[in-house]
Amino acid sequence: MRTMLPLLVILVVGLRLAGASPPPQPVACTKGTTDCTVTNVYGSFPDRTICRAADASFPRTEAELVAAVAAAAAAGRKAKAATRHSHSFPKLACPGGRDGTIISTRFLNRTVAVDAAARRITVESGVVLRDLIRAAAAAGLALPHSPYWYGLTVGGLLATGAHGSSLWGKGSAVHEYVVGLRIVTPAPASQGFAVVRELVAGDPDLDAAKVSLGVLGVISQVTFELQPQFKRSVRFVTRDDSDFAEKVAVWGGAHEFGDMAWLPRQGKVIYREDDRVDVATPGNGLNDYLGFRAQPTLGLITARAAEERLERNGTDIARCLAARLPPSLFELQAYGFTNDGVFFTGWPVVGFQHRIQASGTCISSPEDGLLSSCTWDPRIRGPFLYNSGFSIALPRAAAFVADMMRLRDLNPRAFCDIDAKLGILMRYVKASSAYLGKPEDCVDFDVTYYRSYDDGEPRPHSDVFDELEQMALRKYGAVPHWGKNRNFAFDGAAAKYPNSGEFIKVKERYDPDGIFSSEWSDQVLGISGSPNIVDKRCAIEGLCVCSDDSHCAPELGYFCRPGKLFKEARVCSKDKSAAAGDDDLLDEL
Repeated sequence: MRTMLPLLVILVVGLRLAGASPPPQPVACTKGTTDCTVTNVYGSFPDRTICRAADASFPRTEAELVAAVAAAAAAGRKAKAATRHSHSFPKLACPGGRDGTIISTRFLNRTVAVDAAARRITVESGVVLRDLIRAAAAAGLALPHSPYWYGLTVGGLLATGAHGSSLWGKGSAVHEYVVGLRIVTPAPASQGFAVVRELVAGDPDLDAAKVSLGVLGVISQVTFELQPQFKRSVRFVTRDDSDFAEKVAVWGGAHEFGDMAWLPRQGKVIYREDDRVDVATPGNGLNDYLGFRAQPTLGLITARAAEERLERNGTDIARCLAARLPPSLFELQAYGFTNDGVFFTGWPVVGFQHRIQASGTCISSPEDGLLSSCTWDPRIRGPFLYNSGFSIALPRAAAFVADMMRLRDLNPRAFCDIDAKLGILMRYVKASSAYLGKPEDCVDFDVTYYRSYDDGEPRPHSDVFDELEQMALRKYGAVPHWGKNRNFAFDGAAAKYPNSGEFIKVKERYDPDGIFSSEWSDQVLGISGSPNIVDKRCAIEGLCVCSDDSHCAPELGYFCRPGKLFKEARVCSKDKSAAAGDDDLLDEL
């Protein structure tokens, strides 16, 4: 209990901060624009390696972008686009080796045109989602769907197929609303080594470019089809999980923006009832999600230290008691929603689309010298996390949920870390015409969990997390989210997309020399090699699926074993025989 008090104080105090140090830039160079590194927003890729490049460019216009691509192509050097905050967990922004070029879209951040009559907006690829939805709202328009975090750039959204939650209309993926796109790709010397390709609705190449993993070139501008401004009515309702499996199959049809979050140890599901309402409906609600607000850095450091003590030396009961706090605190403070932008007076919260659909105030609060920051800021030793995301076809989702519940029932306390991170979030995504978009209507499962700062350090009950993911990927044919996940999740991923071959054909036409390809992208797309990195303790890091005890940590008692429910899984398990005692502390009170 002593470790729980600082967590409680930290969260309550942190949720009220107004300032924040914006995240650091992912591209850093030691000599002007040479001798550079690029990382992600977490400061660490899955394999923990440092991604280096010979130089970086920061174009401010399309002409400068063309020049940057041409320079890389003329020199035959690998190149990759890097976004303003670099939120992708895998190495999508890493050109590989030390001789590549990074092309940052940080300053390609302007709104090019808004056509209110045609309901269209054109922006540069470095525009963050926050600015896109605000510019649309200023013209009386709305982007109908988006991810919940508004710190992503337009180019990053399209590279990874980012989405919100909906099966209605065209669905929740942002790329479904793209009707035009300008992309700079390598070209022969006769064309100046780079060209601008303009794609419009109906062009089959648009189905490759609107979810591209960044391997076709660098997107310059994107045109979106918008809708007239509207309002949403949001309510969160918590129920027990007795009918969870049945509900997951129908919830996306019942509510246009509905989602679900499962707290497995508590046996509860948080249902989001979220629907479009008439714009005349009273209410000026605001979504300022608690997890995306600034937190005091001292508090984040202290909370992480407490979490590390629990992970290394705590009991299951202690971890499970601590895990009850975050969901309770978030519910107590309405998850950050207010009815008027200041106060929460009760559900439902009604507000305009641009005030409800996404949030992320920690990236835009006043600079305070790192007294506070986004929770995941790599400059401090704060929370350090894995984020896995995978999508299962809607007809198979109920069976997968039933299997998850059976796995939970074998050892409920093994799932407490999921409760501590606010559960497994389920969102709905519609089938896409994009070659690397979702091949079927599906449910996306998103889970965040503890990651050690020490390479290869085992986590309590990591076998349960790994079994759950392997069961999703192997038994239920899940496809991994392109911007999340550890290496093993991408093994064989491209083969699950019926049109991946068509995507490769476009890639070969746009970039025949592979300037924008890397070892990682070739592995993920099934062109050559495997994303698995087989070495000692590789399964502990999620870089492989274990096939030998050395892939775990046998000297610490972790061995490669079959899964407890899904026997085809291979996970690093540790036998435990100690009893909790005290009647399991009255089942964690």
